Amino acid sequence: MVKQSPSIVTLVFFVLLLFILTEVEGAKKSYGVYNTNPVKLFVFGDSYVDTGNFANSGSYKPPSGITFPGSPAGRFSDGRVLTDYVASFLKIESPTPYRLRNSSNVQYGINFAYGGTGISKTLVDGPNVTVQIDEFEKLIEQKVYTISDLESSIALVNAGGNDYTHALTNGSVFDLPDFTESLVKQLCQDLKRIHNLGINKIAVGLLQPIGCLPALNLISLRTTCVEFLNSISRTHNKILLQNVQEINKESGKSVVIPVDLYTSFVSAIESMQKRGAGNSTWMNPLQPCCEGVGLGDSCGKVDDKGEKKYRLCDNPDISFFWDTVHPSQNGWHAVFMILKSSLSQL
Repeated sequence: MVKQSPSIVTLVFFVLLLFILTEVEGAKKSYGVYNTNPVKLFVFGDSYVDTGNFANSGSYKPPSGITFPGSPAGRFSDGRVLTDYVASFLKIESPTPYRLRNSSNVQYGINFAYGGTGISKTLVDGPNVTVQIDEFEKLIEQKVYTISDLESSIALVNAGGNDYTHALTNGSVFDLPDFTESLVKQLCQDLKRIHNLGINKIAVGLLQPIGCLPALNLISLRTTCVEFLNSISRTHNKILLQNVQEINKESGKSVVIPVDLYTSFVSAIESMQKRGAGNSTWMNPLQPCCEGVGLGDSCGKVDDKGEKKYRLCDNPDISFFWDTVHPSQNGWHAVFMILKSSLSQL
């Protein structure tokens, strides 16, 4: 009996089936059903990059998270923060917060950042960047991550704003030049240590324009950023950039990549001001969406009777600042769109 060759129709069927299966697999990868991307993200710093480590904070209380994921989830915003956008740029999910490392997968990295902390001493008693790196080193010693994992991974470091807030409130304003020098020196030691642990690409945030923060721009009645305070940020950033150049020169390659939060904040705020000119639906980007109603009140505060001691704007999607310190998801998205070209160096 002569065997017949597969018909043309059968061949076409199998080709189409293979094509469909390939597309489905590609879609799974694109939408995070599973990840084959070897890149992992390790995050260190403060509330601008914390995604869930500060349990007893406003980040886990309403109205935080109302935009994303829909309820409080540990982010100091109504939705996504800088970490989420950097992770999306790397085509991975946001890394697991360190406090949840035993109950969640760690294939995308770990987020050690802790809201309110900084490079040195701040108003919050939490792990500063140095201690966060200690925690990272312990995981390496426990072989949670291999040398190969680290070599193909990226670190995101953002800290400094809380250090300056602490310095300004405790009367150290006249010692700022020395304070800035010591702060940058410690931060650069931290960056070198992360590199020595095996990570070859480190994105470090330049200090945001602290004079634009609603907590501090009350001096100008929230009409403009406070120039004196912004000059502190610029000085910090100038010295940090000089030190970053030295680190890269010593390494013989671009290990540390500056992430210019200062310029991106200012550009995004100015852009929103221009778009809002003459627009009755405009929201002043220097005004927070969520703010306490009285002295001593803050976003998310409730009294003993459960009554809200804060007011909330109608639409966080048109705000830049969520509260008096942190950008809204809309604000972070605007900043991220400006930063995207520099992030390509990662």
